[in-house]
Amino acid sequence: MSNDSEIVKYLIFSNYKVISMNINDISNEESMIFPNGEANCMNWVLGHLIYIRNAFLNVLGEEPVWNNEKFSCYNRGEIPLNRKDEFVSFDELKSYLKSSQNKFETKLNSLESLDSVIINDISGLSLHEIYHSGQLGYIRRMLGKSGAIK
Repeated sequence: MSNDSEIVKYLIFSNYKVISMNINDISNEESMIFPNGEANCMNWVLGHLIYIRNAFLNVLGEEPVWNNEKFSCYNRGEIPLNRKDEFVSFDELKSYLKSSQNKFETKLNSLESLDSVIINDISGLSLHEIYHSGQLGYIRRMLGKSGAIK
């Protein structure tokens, strides 16, 4: 296994851990609260992460965990407040997150090496996850929860 592959695995695992910690103990009702009445709610941020994780899976030659058309309310550029009636429950999103993680880990563990194009794509997509996982941490605090990352 190349060093690049180990780094990619570590990024995927670490991002998942941070996301999971930040969404822990958040109810469906809390996930639907839009901070300041307009900032993205936790439900949308998590759904958006899964939407983009499907692009990660495609890069690796894997099937997405959902139909992106059906879940287009979570796509980049959408206005979540206008599409909140289309959101699925937070528990359902957590299940899709877990499914995507299982697919990543299975695929990455089966690969001997990663092409440099794949490494570049995954690095960019990982940066996206880091950005939004930080947002989840802030939204968590806005909901009155203690910080998950100590």
